[in-house]
Amino acid sequence: MMSVKPIMIENHPFTAIHVQLPKTNLLIVSNDVGYIMCGALDVDLLNDKLAERKIVAARATGVKTIEQLLDAPLDKVTTEAKNKGWQEGMNAKEALLKIAE
Repeated sequence: MMSVKPIMIENHPFTAIHVQLPKTNLLIVSNDVGYIMCGALDVDLLNDKLAERKIVAARATGVKTIEQLLDAPLDKVTTEAKNKGWQEGMNAKEALLKIAE
C-alpha cells in the first residue's frame, strides 16, 4: 500500500510519502527543493555518482512512521544539503524548514 499526502510544517507545504513494502516501510518528506528519507536512501550514491545533480537530501534511520521521520536526527546528508545548512544530528523538521518555500 502507498499513501501520498500533503503536510504542513509551520505553515509550509511538504509532501509525505509512505510506501509499505514487505518487512519494511519507505518514508519520504519532500518539497520542490529537497527531501528527507528513511534509511533506504543511499547518500553516498547521490554524493559520488550523481554529484552533478546537486541533490538536497538526507537520511534518518530507525524510523517507522512519517511522524518519527520528522522528529528524527539526520544520520547522513548530501553535500548540497550541507550547502543549505543541513548537518548530521540536526532534527529532520528543522532541516526541512531551511528549504521551506
